[in-house]
Amino acid sequence: MRTQHWPVWVTAGLAATVAFTTVVAQAPPQADKGKVNPGKAPKAITWPSPELPAGPVTFDSAIERGLKLTITKGLVQPWSMAFLPDGRILVTEIAGRLRVVKDGVLDPTPVAGVPAVRAGGLVGLLDIALHPKFAENQLVYLVYGKPQADDGKGKGPGQGVITLGRGRWNGSAIVDWKDLFSAIPNGNGSRMIFGRDGMIYLSIAAADPPQGELAQDPNSLAGKVLRLRDDGSVPPDNPFIGKAGYRPEIFTMGHRVPLGLSINPVTGEIWECENGPNGGDEVNILKAGKNYGWPVVSFGRFYGGPRVSLDPYREGMEPPVAFWVPSIATSGLAWYTGDRFPNWKNSLFVGGMRQGEVPNSGHFERLDFNENWEELHREGLLRDFHNRIRDIRQGPDGLLYLLTAEDKGAMLRIEPANSK
Repeated sequence: MRTQHWPVWVTAGLAATVAFTTVVAQAPPQADKGKVNPGKAPKAITWPSPELPAGPVTFDSAIERGLKLTITKGLVQPWSMAFLPDGRILVTEIAGRLRVVKDGVLDPTPVAGVPAVRAGGLVGLLDIALHPKFAENQLVYLVYGKPQADDGKGKGPGQGVITLGRGRWNGSAIVDWKDLFSAIPNGNGSRMIFGRDGMIYLSIAAADPPQGELAQDPNSLAGKVLRLRDDGSVPPDNPFIGKAGYRPEIFTMGHRVPLGLSINPVTGEIWECENGPNGGDEVNILKAGKNYGWPVVSFGRFYGGPRVSLDPYREGMEPPVAFWVPSIATSGLAWYTGDRFPNWKNSLFVGGMRQGEVPNSGHFERLDFNENWEELHREGLLRDFHNRIRDIRQGPDGLLYLLTAEDKGAMLRIEPANSK
């Protein structure tokens, strides 16, 4: 297949051909004394992202030259992916479908055996992970919006409840499905990861006040990262076990919308990326029992304009390792540990869906750190595609894989241009 280059002027021309709605500014109301008031957000801009080229596409980064991007189209708002031992990749779509990609080709038939999903907003079929002993037990874990019987008012299906469950992969379908743990309705997205301790770390979002204030409520699961056994039960060494007024599942609290989890290859700690409002996206190191501040402290502004906090630090709350002002709408997080890109070794990759509330500004970024895990460099990549990045993973082949958060979504595979 012929390799094509993707110049900046092409995407600029595409963007110029589509109309968009101008933002209408709203004067922020006066905040109630003692309460967080996010103000009224301006009208959203609608501006469809340009379609990706057929590919492959060659490009360079600042420190890794000669890269090739292979593009697998046909996905619809994909959320997450997991790599099977036989080379196939399982991909979730938020509407409730589980898809298979093999050698860059999307199977047109969705996988059977996925539970019924209630999709809406950032709830639907979300994260996927294989059990650490998948070769022995073939267990596949999913996080999804479980339908409620009604909305509590007798008006049909309510919001999906963020639910963790698992089934067995029989080679072509998921069988023996079992729900393990249900959290809250309408969790605004979720991620999960198996830690090196074999436990599941599951993020639950809180978004903006008034719901966002639950992130500081120890009796609520909103705005928390939970720690669970692989059967959904609570480990006896969780930080708040036996503490009155605290849910025992909680590992950390004070989060807004955590949409990325990845294990630091050197320390073994779990790092998290957190989607802020208009500014205040964060990368955090998760430590047992710690409070990460939302919505008490933040570097961001609410969508309506007011600052979240005049003081971005407070004693007893953990500061971020890195943050973004303006926001890039972080989603997806991956440490690179492979050998295919030696200059990227131990770099952290973060997906971004839009920058500064501007449409068609999606891309992803590479961060690296010194020996004390203090940020040194930050590099934006694939800006010319103007597509939202939902997830980033390192494959077992040492390559990088990305998913675009688009109705005309795609899987992107990054490899050395001279690879066969």
